[in-house]
Amino acid sequence: MPPTSDSAVTDPSTSLLRVMGTFGLAAAIVNITVGGGIFRLPANVAASLGPAAPVAYLVCAAAMALIVLCIADAGSRVSLTGGPYAYIGEALGPYAAFLAGVMLWMLGLFATAAVSTVFAASLGQLVPGLAGREPAVLVVTYAFWAIVNVRGVALGARLNTAATVAKLVPLVLIAVGGFFAVRAEHLTVTVWPAAGDVARTSLLLVFAFAGVETALVPSGEVKDTARTVPRAIALAMAGITLLYIALQVSSQGILGAALPGSSTPLADAAGTAFGGGARTLLLAGAAVSMFGYLGGMALSVPRIVFAMAGDGYLPRVLASVHPAHRTPHVAIVVQSMAALAFAVTGSFERLAILANVAALALYFGCALASWRLRALGRGETGAGVPLGGIAPMLAMPVILWLLTGLTRDEWFGFGAAVALGSAVYLAQRWRAARSVRP
Repeated sequence: MPPTSDSAVTDPSTSLLRVMGTFGLAAAIVNITVGGGIFRLPANVAASLGPAAPVAYLVCAAAMALIVLCIADAGSRVSLTGGPYAYIGEALGPYAAFLAGVMLWMLGLFATAAVSTVFAASLGQLVPGLAGREPAVLVVTYAFWAIVNVRGVALGARLNTAATVAKLVPLVLIAVGGFFAVRAEHLTVTVWPAAGDVARTSLLLVFAFAGVETALVPSGEVKDTARTVPRAIALAMAGITLLYIALQVSSQGILGAALPGSSTPLADAAGTAFGGGARTLLLAGAAVSMFGYLGGMALSVPRIVFAMAGDGYLPRVLASVHPAHRTPHVAIVVQSMAALAFAVTGSFERLAILANVAALALYFGCALASWRLRALGRGETGAGVPLGGIAPMLAMPVILWLLTGLTRDEWFGFGAAVALGSAVYLAQRWRAARSVRP
């Protein structure tokens, strides 16, 4: 469990080496943040806002800037492994830490399921024989990664690293090269969107920017936390925002009115601009990228479940370790089956929204933790974070505004998840109390 005493400023139980610098951490943020969602999101954003879509990217980027300032401030004050799980637990106590863990798990679960739906669709277009067989593709994919990760961390990490490079090559191709095929009339804004539409679309776009919270989990291995964390976040977020806006403008300028109806917008834009070979390259790059993303999530998300079970927040069986491979095999299997179920039954947009709600709830906790840690005087080195003193006060209302984009059913689903998680927490506390009674 994340420590809750003010004196706990190191992580002596693990004796981790602090070797990660600014560029290493920034690269990790980019690697996790630029996932499979961006291969689909330009069509969803265009469907809501048309040529005015870049407005939502700017709004979301501004909101995320405030959020990451809070995360940076908290991260510079708490040099513990665990990221937001540690920050929130340190500032707000064990129940808040539990809810942060639940939000992290929900974010990973729904994000994995959302990306896997796009992966199956892209693979169906790349290999015509698989078109219409998305459920079978998903079953094989989840089974593959579950088996790989049950057999050991090393193999899963090597496969995921091999797939990572394929992510940026096709994106840079269409982001930069696509500008030469843009048609100005496709970028003309005739009607500016209402604030409510921008809020809803920005809420969806959080999916494309989420990832900072996961990349900061190994904070106990970062050199000079107070300086490295804020600099790495600023460097990574600036690059990601520019890349996303370039992709949206290129795909909108190339496809025009055809963009909202595309299930593989970046591949279609590449095909229109450069021919069928470029489309195939984008589809292949997207498939490999998303396959690697699913492998990375299959490696990391079960560890959240495993850690929470080990901390006594979830049933102990989820903290079981395979006797031969020494991996959290029960957590891996449970996580894989849950993600598969949601991927088969849900749509990309609905799953992405659910992931984003979990992310924003987690970000709200980080903003509150940043304010609380500063009030407690923890880690005064965090005072160097730009706007660190007012960022929480700005971020919290912005997060609440983004959440106004939720529908009533989505609010109900989120509330039900929090209620169920709280019931599990209370049940585990009750069992723990009974076990220590004479």
